[in-house]
Amino acid sequence: MMVAASLGEPLDAICWRILGRTAGVFEQALALNPGLSALGAIVPAGTLVTLPEITNAAPAMRETVKLWDLGAA
Repeated sequence: MMVAASLGEPLDAICWRILGRTAGVFEQALALNPGLSALGAIVPAGTLVTLPEITNAAPAMRETVKLWDLGAA
């Protein structure tokens, strides 16, 4: 799968935005895009990045923490 980087986006953010995870795919994305790391930590906007195909379609879930409950009084 090929996607274009947005302005100010590092590779891990692209992986998270498109695939919903970084674990296990960030390294694969680096391997699929030789020379990408030479561009720096922030991928230039519009750069086409090849991402790995994920066999497990379910994204990793992040635990949500609710700091305030404004509805309870």
